[in-house]
Amino acid sequence: MKKLYRSEKDKMILGVCGGIAEYFEIDPTLVRLGFVAVCLAGGSGVLAYFIAAIVIPKRENEKGT
Repeated sequence: MKKLYRSEKDKMILGVCGGIAEYFEIDPTLVRLGFVAVCLAGGSGVLAYFIAAIVIPKRENEKGT
């Protein structure tokens, strides 16, 4: 089963957009542009980003990978 984690390899600030992009297998730039659009549309994107950073767990390094 696929799980949503914050990205460690593709992160700009906290890895939220990179993690969402990995989960949906899309380009992280599209997710980042989506967050910017939401921020410009009303400012709630900033709040959503930091809530996601708290709620979405960081990927723990697995042994052997």
